[in-house]
Amino acid sequence: MSAIRRKFGDDYQVVNTKTGHGCTFPAPAKRKRQRFVEKNGRCNVQHGNLGGETSRYLSDLFTTLVDLKWRWNLLIFLLTYTVAWLIMASMWWVIAYIRGDLGQGHDDSYTPCVANVYNFPSAFLFFIETEATIGYGYRYITEKCPEGIILFLFQSLLGSIVDAFLIGCMFIKMSQPKKRAETLMFSQDAVISQRDGKLCLMFRVGNLRNSHMVSAQIRCKLIKSRQTPEGEFLPLDQRELDVGFGTGADQLFLVSPLTICHEINPKSPFFDLSQRSLMSEQFEIVVILEGIVETTGMTCQARTSYTEDEVLWGHRFLPVMSLEEGFFRVDYSQFHSTFEVNTPPYSVKEQEETSCLPSPAPPLTPTPGDPRNSRRERIFSLDAAPQEEPVSRLPSKLQRMSSRNGKETLKASSGPAAQQASEKASSTGDLPLRIQRVGSFASPEEPGGNQQLNLKPLKISSETHTQSTGELEHHRLTPLPPPIPGPNLNPLPAVGSRPEDNLPAKLRRMNADR
Repeated sequence: MSAIRRKFGDDYQVVNTKTGHGCTFPAPAKRKRQRFVEKNGRCNVQHGNLGGETSRYLSDLFTTLVDLKWRWNLLIFLLTYTVAWLIMASMWWVIAYIRGDLGQGHDDSYTPCVANVYNFPSAFLFFIETEATIGYGYRYITEKCPEGIILFLFQSLLGSIVDAFLIGCMFIKMSQPKKRAETLMFSQDAVISQRDGKLCLMFRVGNLRNSHMVSAQIRCKLIKSRQTPEGEFLPLDQRELDVGFGTGADQLFLVSPLTICHEINPKSPFFDLSQRSLMSEQFEIVVILEGIVETTGMTCQARTSYTEDEVLWGHRFLPVMSLEEGFFRVDYSQFHSTFEVNTPPYSVKEQEETSCLPSPAPPLTPTPGDPRNSRRERIFSLDAAPQEEPVSRLPSKLQRMSSRNGKETLKASSGPAAQQASEKASSTGDLPLRIQRVGSFASPEEPGGNQQLNLKPLKISSETHTQSTGELEHHRLTPLPPPIPGPNLNPLPAVGSRPEDNLPAKLRRMNADR
C-alpha cells in the first residue's frame, strides 16, 4: 500500500483489490439480480414451448451434436459404435445360420460362407476384425458366399460414414475455441470518471496467453427495458455503446491489458446518468470481444457483462504495466484494482445545462482606456467645467478668431455689469448649458461699422443639471461660419438693451402707435 501511495499520491486509495496484499478497503457487498449474460459469458436464456419446431434440430444434426454437452456427445459416440457393431455381427450370424455353417464349421470337407464362425461371438469377432482392418487371418470370407460379399461391401460403406460423422463431430467439438476465451480477462467492475476532460465509462480487458488475438474487435451492448412514446414496452431492449467505432479504437492490439473507453455525450444512453440516478437505475452492459486465434485460425468470442451495481462512479483503474530490464512486465494482481478520483457527481446533461446559463451582467463601471467612454466623459464633464476660463472651452477655430478680433470686447465684458447682463441673456437662447455663446456684432464705440467678435459668457446657477447623452448631443454647439467682411447688416443687440431699440425709426413709430 505504501508503494502505491508513493506512486500515485496520498489521496488515492485502493478499493477493489482482489488479492489480500495491501487491501485496506474491501469491495462493497453487491446485491444479486437476474442477469442476461453471466460473468463467464454464458447467456441466461432458455427456449421453451417449441412445439413442432423441435424437428428443425434434426435437420441440422451435425450442428446439434456439436452444440451438445460433452457428456451427451460421449454417450452418443459409444452407443452409435456399439449398436452398429452388434447389428452388423448379427447380420453375419444370420447368414451363417441360414446356410447351416454353425453345425458344420469343424468339417474340413465343408466350405462355409465365413471360415471359423461357429456362433455369435465368433461372428462378432469377425466383424470387429473386418471393421478395424485388423485381419488376424483366422476368419475370412470364402468365394462361395455371394451374400457375404454384398454384406461386406455394405459394412465398409456404413463404417466409413459412421466414422466420418462421429469422429468429425468429436474433432470439431474438441477444436472449438471456447476454451480460448478462458484466457481472455475482463475486469470485475466498470468505472466512470473523467478522461481528457470528458466523462467516460471504462473497463479493462487482458490476454493471458503469449499468442495474439488477430483482428481483435470489441463491442458493447446496453440491455435495458424501456417504453416507447407510443406506449409499447420493450423488455431487454438492446442499444449500441460507442467504444470508438468511428475512430478505430474498437480494433485492439491485445498484447497487454487495455482500458476500453465509452465517451458519455449527447448520443450516449448515459447522457442523463448521474451518481445519484445510478443507484436507482437497472441496466446491464454486455461486452463482446471477438478475434481470430493465432494458432488455429478459428474465430473466438469472449463475453461478459456489468450490471448497475458493478459500475463504480469516481474510480479509475490502477496501472499494471512496468518497465523491467529489456521487457515490459504486466502485474495481473492489480488487474481488477481501482482507486478513487475526483469526479463531478452530475450527469453530462446537467453539466451542459449549467454551462449554457447566462452569466451575470458586467458592472456599468467604465473601463479605463475605452474610446467609447472618452466621448461620454467629455460630454458629462461640462457640468464640472470651471467658470473662470470660459474662453478655453471654445473650439480651437473660435479661440483663434476671438484672440485675433475680440481682445478689446473681452476686456469690456469681463466686468460685473456684463456678467449680470449675461445671466439675463442666458434664458433666451437654445444653447447648451455652460457653453459660451459666440456672436458677431458691430461695436458702438467704433465708427464705420467694423465687425468685432464679442463673446457673451453665460452664467448659470451652481445647481446640478442632469441631462441625457442624447440631449447633450442635440444641444451641441455648432461652430459659426467666419464673419463676412463689410458692413454689418444684422447687428446683434447690445447687452442690456431691449430688442425694440435696435429697430429702424419707422418701425419703432409703428410699434409705438400699435
